[in-house]
Amino acid sequence: MFSNYDEALSWIHSRLRLGMKPGLMRMEWMMEKLGNPERVIKTVHIGGTNGKGSTVTYLRSILQEGGFMVGTFTSPYIEHFNERISINGVPVSDEDLVKCANKIKPLADQLDNTELGGPTEFEIITAIALYYFAKIKPVDLVIFEVGLGGRFDSTNVIYPLVSVITNIGLDHVKILGETHEEIAFEKAGIIKNGVPAVTAVEQPGAFEVIKTKAAEKKSSLYRLGDHFSVDERVSLVKGERFSVSTLFGHYKNLEISMIGKHQVDNAAVALMAAELLKRYYSFPLEESHIRTGFLKAYWPGRFEIISEKPLVILDGAHNEEGIDAFVSELGNRYSDKRITILFAALNDKKLDRMISKLDQAADTIVFTSFDFPRASSADELYQKSSSSGKQAIENWQTYLTTKVQALENDEILAITGSLYFLSEVKPVLKEYL
Repeated sequence: MFSNYDEALSWIHSRLRLGMKPGLMRMEWMMEKLGNPERVIKTVHIGGTNGKGSTVTYLRSILQEGGFMVGTFTSPYIEHFNERISINGVPVSDEDLVKCANKIKPLADQLDNTELGGPTEFEIITAIALYYFAKIKPVDLVIFEVGLGGRFDSTNVIYPLVSVITNIGLDHVKILGETHEEIAFEKAGIIKNGVPAVTAVEQPGAFEVIKTKAAEKKSSLYRLGDHFSVDERVSLVKGERFSVSTLFGHYKNLEISMIGKHQVDNAAVALMAAELLKRYYSFPLEESHIRTGFLKAYWPGRFEIISEKPLVILDGAHNEEGIDAFVSELGNRYSDKRITILFAALNDKKLDRMISKLDQAADTIVFTSFDFPRASSADELYQKSSSSGKQAIENWQTYLTTKVQALENDEILAITGSLYFLSEVKPVLKEYL
């Protein structure tokens, strides 16, 4: 058993050696041994390729403004592991994490010796979250972010009040499929019988897959652009202004502090989910809760301006769709500045296309690596670039401290790529900015 936080965290991370093992049987086994905590908590389930964390945050902020205690389960973290399991934005305490880990470890040890095999790191963390919200700190509602895919993701043991699929992109193709339709099939696996679903999926083929699954499950499906819509969008210096029309009302001149059209779409999806909670599940949410919740919503590492002088931005653009949004906002907002991009990525991504788009956006592009099992080397990334201003560096810490101090007024430093990379970068940057 664990006597302190470091021991518990070390054990959790040690499960990374088991990699990814899609399937629900290990989770279902643990849930039964724990008394099925997933059955006693009210939940919302949020999947999709991009925008999951932001959508979680918008919905949590709206509910919090309505006076509710809201748990969230998200991944990965940016600064501290405990962020992954939070209540009203406050991470689980070290003491409670140890308590939960001590409850789960004996079950993991038993599973290690069964034909099902031992639970992965993500399965362990999911089980900890479910136990925590059901037994240690009960809340009014928990918003669960899917880890990977949906159908066989460990979070899919829950039976939510609302299911959300933000969008579909070509990410994790070796696991989820190589087409939008194949990936949509995996994402649609979170749609449950009779549970309303909300989506912002654009591709006709992918949407047809989701629509078919919703019909099969007798789930009412609400699609951005069909059943609710965004208009009057205006980019602000630090955020966006827009209006949303739903089947239930019209909301003019809403504002968010996060940047980009994709964030407007994420906010609209969260608003639609909040409307369903209000209309069908007696969550008394008012327009003021939506407006204030949007303004207060903050999710780190999403086109986050962490310093204005010098101008430094963090953005977790870790797949092709994320790179598209990132490059678009750089062009819209900073076309008058010299742009340096620092990039690190995992080797299971479509790196050629991602780097090609970054090449076009950057005056200087710097490739690096970081301490993570699937991280690409700086040289591997460098070789995929055709930029005349490309560099490869091994020690990104030294580079950052030097570059930040040398940035001039007409320059911007944008750090992007893997969210795991950003989680290492941000604490270092905070020492110098």
